[in-house]
Amino acid sequence: MTACPICPRTAPDGQHLCQLHAGELRGWLTEIPAQALLLAEEFVARSTRPAQGRVGGTGHAVAPVPVDLRVLTLLGPGRYDPIPGTDDDGQPPITATLGAWAGHIAYHHPATHRDPHGTAHTQPCEQASPRHGETITGWCTWLTAYLPYTLTLPLAPGLYGALDTLVRHLRNLTHSQPQQHPRAAPCPACQAFRLTATDGRWHIHCLGCGHQLTPDQYEQHATAFLHSLDKDPDTVSH
Repeated sequence: MTACPICPRTAPDGQHLCQLHAGELRGWLTEIPAQALLLAEEFVARSTRPAQGRVGGTGHAVAPVPVDLRVLTLLGPGRYDPIPGTDDDGQPPITATLGAWAGHIAYHHPATHRDPHGTAHTQPCEQASPRHGETITGWCTWLTAYLPYTLTLPLAPGLYGALDTLVRHLRNLTHSQPQQHPRAAPCPACQAFRLTATDGRWHIHCLGCGHQLTPDQYEQHATAFLHSLDKDPDTVSH
């Protein structure tokens, strides 16, 4: 195992992020489309709906709510370069950010083809092609599917930093963030009572060591933990 570049925890063999931060990445890729939908509903759609009312018996239309240019920038087209050292100003558009990172990851993924003579050639992929279209949801689906491969690349911490910045920016605009739901049983790895479920994340995860459990695994673990309490005489009150 190697040290996680973001925290003192260790990353699994062959990976560049610990389980906790890898889980955060996966959760953010689920959250980003929902946050983008909130932006569209609250800041864009609302501004295009004219309100009507009456003053002194005369009908009039109230001017639409001004559109927040920060939101239009996030939801609109644009460019973004994930390579360190580029001079992007401000927060780039969501689609451009996700698409650029997908392309950067795809370039590292080997692709094999055969020439007319039957000789096999291996070279980097030319581009990323999301099945669901080059939309926010399409790119997040692509990045989620390739996340196990991404975690094996040295660029994984860079993707984490970019999405961390993006998600923080979105949450500041929408004032919405996933809620955490603590679990009663202790972590089976570190024994700390820090297991939690977070909206948008499939796994139950430990905020202490980063250990992850599927919901079914947690239910089995919690059941075994409760049985151990029943068998422990020290837990019986007199």
